[in-house]
Amino acid sequence: MAQRTFWKGYLKLSLVTCPVAMMPAHSESEKVRFHTLNRKTGHRIQSRFVDAVTGKPVAEDDEVKGYPKGDDDYVMLEDDELDAVALESTRTIDIEVFAPRSSVGWIWYDTPHYLVPDGKIGDEAFSVIREAMKSTKTVGISRVVLYRRERAVLLEPRDKGIVLWTLRYGDEVRDEKDYFADVKTAKPEPDMRALMEKLITSRTRDWSPDLVQDPVQDELLSIIKAKQKGRRPARKATPVASEGNVVSIMDALKRSLEPRK
Repeated sequence: MAQRTFWKGYLKLSLVTCPVAMMPAHSESEKVRFHTLNRKTGHRIQSRFVDAVTGKPVAEDDEVKGYPKGDDDYVMLEDDELDAVALESTRTIDIEVFAPRSSVGWIWYDTPHYLVPDGKIGDEAFSVIREAMKSTKTVGISRVVLYRRERAVLLEPRDKGIVLWTLRYGDEVRDEKDYFADVKTAKPEPDMRALMEKLITSRTRDWSPDLVQDPVQDELLSIIKAKQKGRRPARKATPVASEGNVVSIMDALKRSLEPRK
């Protein structure tokens, strides 16, 4: 089922503008969620903000954002001051620069959204922008206010629509060289590599959402269903990881390729 539109605005490229609507490309609404309860009464527990020093509850009108400048010393910022920073990108996705699709690394991608024309009046302008990006194999880079803050975004043509990705900022991404530089580049034996490739080939299949099913979700639903019927859910034994090292990688690969009993 398609999700409801959560953002409406305009897609702009130079003098070409069209109304668009945006929806999240994924959802966690089907996930099992819990409330925290008082075991003794069965009532829900309520979360409240309290003053860290006085311990007294703080009224919602008295809650304010603070930037730390020292120990217990903050610069307070009001909501209107924060909102004023990004007013121009609140309702307009203005594409000012493009980049080759292949030049944007996976690590920069954050959260996907679907972008579609909002009404027939914007169909032509939307399709021109989309098809031009397809033919040039480029993606658009822009900024827009989402989730109460301005975010860098990437627009990628996909089928009849556009996928809008929020991007991570430069100070959020760590350089892979800091972690991979000390990894030794051991060269595997040809026979061993051939066996590993054979093992990978035997376990390769076309992509399907079934490959990423959540087994924990199914187990939780089974437990909940059993308790609703007044039954005690069966508990599985916790698997114990073996601490023994594999002596021979070649032997392990050969055994892995044997038919499963």
